[in-house]
Formats: sequence, structure tokens, C-alpha cells
Amino acid sequence: MQFVNEQITPEAQALHRESLVIDTHADSIQCVLEGRRLGVRSDQGQFDLPRALEGGISAEFTAIYLRTPRAGAVHQAVQFVDALHQEVEAFPNMALQATRADDILRAKQEGKVALVLTMEGAEGLEGDLRSLRVFHRLGLRSLGLTWNWRNEAADGVDEIRTGGGLTQFGVSLVKECNHLGILLDMAHLSPAGVRDVLELSEAPVIVTHANCAALCPHPRNLTDTQLEAVASKGGVVGVTAVPRFLGEEESRCPLSLLLDHIDHMVKVVGEDSVGMGTDFDGVGENRVVGLEDASKMPSLTAGLLQRGYSPERIRKILGGNFLRVFRQVVG
Repeated sequence: MQFVNEQITPEAQALHRESLVIDTHADSIQCVLEGRRLGVRSDQGQFDLPRALEGGISAEFTAIYLRTPRAGAVHQAVQFVDALHQEVEAFPNMALQATRADDILRAKQEGKVALVLTMEGAEGLEGDLRSLRVFHRLGLRSLGLTWNWRNEAADGVDEIRTGGGLTQFGVSLVKECNHLGILLDMAHLSPAGVRDVLELSEAPVIVTHANCAALCPHPRNLTDTQLEAVASKGGVVGVTAVPRFLGEEESRCPLSLLLDHIDHMVKVVGEDSVGMGTDFDGVGENRVVGLEDASKMPSLTAGLLQRGYSPERIRKILGGNFLRVFRQVVG
């Protein structure tokens, strides 16, 4: 399936088509549990496999996210895993599950989307490393320690009073992720938690979806100091297409704002530590104009070309940087 957008130049179309495009955050498994099918093109939400293939997406990080964590969280998380496995089995001509870097490359070669199982917030582990090990065997390859609230591992960004970082379980979790080869994702983590993970982790760490606090002082965004610290460990930050993290209210905003954040991030940490994490299906219909859904990803390549980025730098931002870290940590 090819993407065609008459508003995008042939140069941008060709560059995007040949590039590895890795999007490091989407909440689309929840949509599957609510009745959508990943293999069926929908006019709802932002991500499904037909639109991803039209948009040239090579790999999508698909998150386990428990909106109302409670007793039985492991069981809830298993439902997400089963939903992902069912979709891959139902649509083998469009998707495969990626557990290694070579799986992502194979998906690109075969014209499929590599789906990477992730967890957004450690609630689904219920404070037990044995749960982590089982989920790893089921394909979990990236773990975000928190969403916005406090859990067994750490404080999220909404816990502003305590100044808390990692708990003792959180410390053990970081070490076990390093041992198993699971990427540590610091999106949504409190500043103290970010500091703790950076100090403890022996492997590069990532932030799957966040922007620059220097341009938009939202608690979910990273300061220049935090960006530099992630880069110093060889990690990558995924710029995210969430209007309120870009400098706008909860509404549609221009692609130029997202490109401004990429420009700033590249200026602060260089071209090797910047990627893309859209948060498709995570924030309703409040989208960046030009990146309304997965089919519109070539707009990002076109925008970077217009800003003077070389094809080599664009390929790094689109997916090369995240592939490097994925291979180093996961294998």
C-alpha cells in the first residue's frame, strides 16, 4: 500500500517511502478492546494498520495503559496483550509483533507494520517483578514507570507536592529492565524520578512522547537539562503531536509548532537523540494539523525538508535513532 499526497513534493514522498519510520507511542490497543479492529480502516481515532501503511509507518509502539488501575491490574494488562496478539494473528499481511530490532527491519522489507508491545505506567505489574518477567516473555519491550499519578514504582508528574522519585520497587524495576533488555521510558515521570532513573540505569533510556519545556512549560515536557541528560546516556526523546504540549490549548495547532520543538531539541542535544512519538489515540481529536492520523506522517518529512534538514538527519529523526537504541537495549 502506498501513500500519496499531492500537497507533498515528490522528493519528500520518495524520502519518506525509503525511510524507516518509528512512532514510539499510541494507545490503540485500548481502542481494540472497545471494538475497533487494527486491520480495518476506520474514520475514528488516529491509528489503524491501513492508515499506518498509507503513512509509511514501519513500527508502532502500542501501549498497555490502565485508565483505572485497581486490584486485578495484571489481569487487565493481560487483556491488552491478548488483544495485540489477536490482531497480529488476524492481519498477518499487514502486521507482525516485533521483539527484536531485526523484526522492525523485516516489517519494513515486507511492507508491514511492526507492533512493539509497551506498558505506560507500571500499574499492570502490581509491584511484582515476576509479572514483569512474564510480560517480557509475551513481548513487552518498553516500560514507562508511571502515568501521571503515583504507583508502586514512582511518582508521576501530577504528584507535585512530595517531590518523590523511585520507590525501592522502582529501583529494582530499573535494574530488572536493564537485565531483561526492556527499554525504560521516562514519559510522565516526576522530575525526581527522571533523576533517579538516569542515575541508576546502566542502559540508554528513552522518553517516548514529550516536548521541550523551554518552548512550552507544561509539566509533561522536559527541560533542556533533562534533555541533555537523556542524550548523555545515548537515549532518544520522541517529540509528540499533542497540542497542549506544543504551546496551544486543547485544540488543533499548526505543524510548524511541532517542527519548532524538533528544531529546539536538535539544537540542545543534536540530531542523534530526537525521534517521534505521536500519542495517536491518546488525546481524542485534539491533533496537529497535518498529522491528524497515521496516514499523514509524510507531512513530517515534508516539513523537515522545508526547514533545511538533510535527508540523513531526517532519516535519523524518523526512526534511525530509535532503532539504534532499540537494538542496543533490546537486541
